[in-house]
Amino acid sequence: MLQQYVRQFSQKLAHRRPLEARAESESPEAHLSTLDLVALGVGRTLGAGVYILVGAVAKVRAGPATVICFLVAGLSCVLSGLCYAEFGARVPGSSSAYLYSYITMGQLCAFITGWNLILSLVIGTACIARGWSSALDSLTGNHISQGLQGTLSLHVPYFLPTYADFVALGLVLLLTGVLVLGARESTLVYKVFTVINLLVLSFVILSGFLKGDLRNWELTEQDYKLHTSGSTDTYSLERLDPLGSGGFMPFGFEGILHGAATCFYAFLGFDSIAARGGEALNPQHSIPFSIMTSLFICFLAYFGVSAALTLMVPYYQIQPKSPLLQAFLHVGWGPARYFVAVGTLCALTSSLLGTMFTMPRLICEMAKDGLLFRGLAWTYGHTGTPVTAIVASGNIAAVMALLFEFMDLVDLVSVGTLLAYSLVVFSVLVLRYQPDQILSKKENTEDKIEMKSEPEAGTANILKSLWFPTSTIPTRKSGQIVYGCASLLVLLLIILSLVLAQWPSQLFSGDPVLTTVAVLLLLLITGVTVIIWRQPQDPTALYFKVPALPVLPLVSIFVNVSLMMQMTSGTWALFGIWAAIGKRLPWKIGPLESLNLILFLPPLPKLCQML
Repeated sequence: MLQQYVRQFSQKLAHRRPLEARAESESPEAHLSTLDLVALGVGRTLGAGVYILVGAVAKVRAGPATVICFLVAGLSCVLSGLCYAEFGARVPGSSSAYLYSYITMGQLCAFITGWNLILSLVIGTACIARGWSSALDSLTGNHISQGLQGTLSLHVPYFLPTYADFVALGLVLLLTGVLVLGARESTLVYKVFTVINLLVLSFVILSGFLKGDLRNWELTEQDYKLHTSGSTDTYSLERLDPLGSGGFMPFGFEGILHGAATCFYAFLGFDSIAARGGEALNPQHSIPFSIMTSLFICFLAYFGVSAALTLMVPYYQIQPKSPLLQAFLHVGWGPARYFVAVGTLCALTSSLLGTMFTMPRLICEMAKDGLLFRGLAWTYGHTGTPVTAIVASGNIAAVMALLFEFMDLVDLVSVGTLLAYSLVVFSVLVLRYQPDQILSKKENTEDKIEMKSEPEAGTANILKSLWFPTSTIPTRKSGQIVYGCASLLVLLLIILSLVLAQWPSQLFSGDPVLTTVAVLLLLLITGVTVIIWRQPQDPTALYFKVPALPVLPLVSIFVNVSLMMQMTSGTWALFGIWAAIGKRLPWKIGPLESLNLILFLPPLPKLCQML
C-alpha cells in the first residue's frame, strides 16, 4: 500500500505537460527581426548593472579587477545562453524556461525553475527601481535621500537600509498601474532607449580613457593613508578594509570570485530573446545569433565602463549609488553628468518595463497549471491582462524596493537565477540522449514488464554497455544511464566547487588531503563524462544544438555552482526562506502530497519514474 502511494506521488511530481499546438488566433504574429531581438536583449541587460553595480563591485569586492569579474560572469551567461538557444529550438512557441522544464522534465523541476525565476524577476524589479531612485537622487544633490533619512527607526534589523526609499516604491506602483491598464512593451521604445543607452556608454568609455590615470590601477596602502589623513573618515587605517592590499587585484582571487558572482546579475535579460522565439521572423538563425550578439555587446559595455570608472576614480573613492555621475564630478567634467543621467534613467526605465512585463506572465502561467494560487491566473476581459498577477507581483516588488538595499537584492537575484539556469542546462544535457525527446503530446509510458522480461546481465556486461552501447540511437536504457551519470556529475561538481570555495589557499598550496580529494573528484568527473559521451545522441534535426556535448553543459553547471558558492550566508538564508515559502504553496498534486513535500526532499523526476 505504501509503495503504491509513493509511486503515485512520484508520478505526479514527474508529470509532464504535453506540448499543445497553439490555435491560429493564439499564435503570435512573427514580426521581430534579428535587430529587434538584439535590441530587446541589450535593452533588458544593460540597466542597473552597468550604471550602479559596476561601482559597488569595484569599491568593496574587486577594485580594478572588476573587468575580470565581468569576463567570468559573461562566460557563465554565454554557456547558459547556448542552452537557452537549444531549448528555444526544441520547444517551439515556449514562453519561458518554466514551460520548457514542465514539458521536458516534469512538474517538480518546472516548479523549482519557475519559482526561482519569479524570485529573480520580483527582486530584479526592486533592484532596478532602487537604482533609478539613486540616479535621480544624485541629480538633485542627494536632497531626496537626505529628506528621507530617519524614516526608519534606528532599532530596525541591520539588513534594512538607513531610510525607506519611497521614490522606488512609488515608481514600481506607478508602472504596475500602467501595466494593469493593458499597456504593452514596444520594440520601438526599446530601440530608442537602447541607442541612447549605447551612445551614453560610449561617451563614458571614451571619457574614461581620456581622463583616466593608469596609476589608479597601481594604488598602494600609502595612497589610501594620504587620502584619509586629511579627512574625518572613520575607517580604520590599520585594517584598511576599503582598500584591500592595493594594486590591480586589491582583494585577491577570492575577491574576483565574489565579484563575479555578483556581476552575474548584470547579464540577466538575455533569456527574454528565447522567450520571444514565436514572434521571430527567422528563429532558426536569429535566436542563437541574437543571444550571442547581445551578450557580446553587453560584455564590451561592462568591460569598458568598469575600466573607465576605475581609471577615472581610485576605487576606494567610488560612490556606489551613483558611480558614473560622481566620477565626472571627480575629473572636473561636472556638466557631463547630466548627459550621463539621461542615459541612466532611459536604460533603467526600459529594463524596468521589460522585467515588470515578463514577471506577471510567468506567474499567470504557473497559476493556470495549478502550481500557484488559481486566483493569480485571472485575466481581464478581452485584453487578456493578468491583473491579479500584475498587482500581486508589483506590490511585492515595491515593498522589496522600499525596505532592502541594492546589493542585498542583487546577490539574492543571482542565486535564484543561477539555480534556474543550471536546471535548464541540466535538462538540455539529459534530453539530448533520451529517446523520442519526450516532446510528443502523449506521455512516455514504458512498461515495467519489459524490464522484468529482460535477462539479468552480469557486472561485466553492464560495464561493457557503459563504454560500448549496443545501439546507435538512444534507447530507454541509455537514457537512464545518462540521467544517472548526469545526476552523479552534478553532485561531484558541487563537492569540487565547495572544496575550491572553502579551502582555496590550502588546496593550491599543496595540502595533501585536499589535493588528493580534488584529484579523485577530477578523475571521477572525467570517467563519468566519458560514459555520457559514449552514449548515442538523439538524431532529430534542430535549427540549433549546443556544441561539444557533454563537456560544455557540464562546464556551465560547474561555473554556475562555483559562483553560487561565493554568496554570503545571509544571502543563502534569505534564499532558504524564499524556497520554504514556495514549498508551502498549493500545488495541484493535492494537500496531503504537499505536506509530504514539505517533510522530505522528493527524488528527481526521472528517478521517480523508475519506481
